[in-house]
Amino acid sequence: MLLMPQKDWQWKYNESYGVLGVSLGSEIEFLTAYRAKSLIPDALSSMEFNVLHAKFYMNLLEKLPKTLTLSDAAIVQIALNATAAHFMLTPQMPKSWFFDVSDVCVFSDVGKVFELKCQKQRALVLVVENTLQSALVMLLSPECELSGAKTLVQFETIKVMHNRLHPLRMQRHVVAA
Repeated sequence: MLLMPQKDWQWKYNESYGVLGVSLGSEIEFLTAYRAKSLIPDALSSMEFNVLHAKFYMNLLEKLPKTLTLSDAAIVQIALNATAAHFMLTPQMPKSWFFDVSDVCVFSDVGKVFELKCQKQRALVLVVENTLQSALVMLLSPECELSGAKTLVQFETIKVMHNRLHPLRMQRHVVAA
């Protein structure tokens, strides 16, 4: 069963774990992957999970099962992290140089899943923010080594130019979350 937004949901920075959380009622808190250094200042205090956040989250709940074969819990985990990334992370500059250029022109849109190719590895990513020339993507794969010194882990974000996004192969993908 997918978790639907409620009027008492709130964003709260969890000092104990050092990450942004979503209070899902009086006894449940979902912890995102995002630390204070990557968050906008407002995310460090309590904030309402408002109508825009709920609409974005529910849009992902609808889109993700059409592309990925996942459990409801994994869909919710991806959608909540993506919502946090879209609304609560500080802006980033593109870092496309880590990734191979795609031979195919793609239509990038929020909620679409693509592959990034880096050093002969493929990483599954979700578009969480889209602009005219670039997209902020969230890593769905367990990790992606960018260089000897830099590795992205699941749910981290990176901004890339659209020409780095590779369309998915035709089969449905499974992501362990």
